[in-house]
Amino acid sequence: MPSLVIEGRAPLSGEIHISGNKNAALPMIAAAMLTSEPVVLHNVPNIIDVRVMLEVAQALGADVSFEDGRLEIRAATIRSTDISRELASKIRTSMLFCGPMLAREPMTVSLWPPGGDVIGRRRLDAHFYGLGGLGVKIEADTLPFTFTSTGPLTAKELFLDEASVTATEHILMAAVLARGTTYIRNAACEPHVTDLARLLNKMGANVTGLDTNTLRIEGVERLHGAEHTVVEDHVEAASFLALAAATGGEMTLTGVRRRHYWMTHRIFERFGVNFEMLPGQIHLAGGQELSIRPDFGNSIPVVSDGPWPQFPSDMMSCTIVMATQARGTVLFFEKMFESRIYFVDRLIAMGANAVVCDPHRVVISGPANLRGITMASPDIRAGMAMVIAALCAEGTSTIKNAEVIERGYSNLHEKLLRLGARVREIPS
Repeated sequence: MPSLVIEGRAPLSGEIHISGNKNAALPMIAAAMLTSEPVVLHNVPNIIDVRVMLEVAQALGADVSFEDGRLEIRAATIRSTDISRELASKIRTSMLFCGPMLAREPMTVSLWPPGGDVIGRRRLDAHFYGLGGLGVKIEADTLPFTFTSTGPLTAKELFLDEASVTATEHILMAAVLARGTTYIRNAACEPHVTDLARLLNKMGANVTGLDTNTLRIEGVERLHGAEHTVVEDHVEAASFLALAAATGGEMTLTGVRRRHYWMTHRIFERFGVNFEMLPGQIHLAGGQELSIRPDFGNSIPVVSDGPWPQFPSDMMSCTIVMATQARGTVLFFEKMFESRIYFVDRLIAMGANAVVCDPHRVVISGPANLRGITMASPDIRAGMAMVIAALCAEGTSTIKNAEVIERGYSNLHEKLLRLGARVREIPS
């Protein structure tokens, strides 16, 4: 796999246009299997995960055209119902094809356990609960898993025991063709979930309750083709804001929606970082001195993640790196995944003053003078955090396994160069 070689301490500034949301585009590719007509998507990020999802769609029978952010998918017929072990192991969202295919027509779909980032246990229970509630027969005691529909799915009132994004998306796509009215309570309501619902409505679905924790889906007989522009990736935007704040750089982000960054703004304020949210853009002034603001009573502040609209788990890694460059002490509490904090060992090797309390909590005291090292990227978000750390560090850093980062960040190398970063990519 390729490596990134980064020379730290370069002055950074510039403008970045934020790419389309990875976590919206992936389920939308699966949603295209709900109809035999073309689905056209714009602003689709050209990243590895998108290309893998398109491989799965093509293996199942879809025709695909993807160029310059424009994606057209047409699944005129479903020619295969087996999602291979090789493809399933590459990406977790391979599972999202099951619901749309089963809703479209009676069949049996086989699926090997899906892959994805190693950030901790990621349950499939909510998927099984939701699809089973809609009438899908599931055999999960042997491999591969099999999912069978013998006729139209039947609506159900469902309550998720966790606000799972992928489970909400999966059940939503299956329910749009179910007979009757389905309710998904305790549903995830992240911007990418809402964007998927908007696409489904353009295809003829009847989904209400968008941006809330209760989705109401009135089943329809069929869906048709549609055209849709994918919402921007708010995690990519927040990652670049953390990059600018940690390095003292100045940055303007374009193609953003102000309402997606209120919690990010509140968290960054705790580090003395201010950015201006304008229509369609965010501006972060350069040279800001990072200083952690204690909580009332001079208590150490806690940054914790949670389901939307709380602070996204995907932003914890980059924010931890930003904290190493701030004066003061802060506790990070990662509630959702027990392995996301493990990358902090690399930061300690770079000179960060960090205490890993347990798999979910780490205390950071700063500012730290980081030094360049050679390290490997364990997952998408930790990889981006390492990029930020390398840009802050004295000397040269090499990030191996950089392909993992490119699963979630479109044209990262080119965007870093545009900001003035001294970075080069070494092929595998």
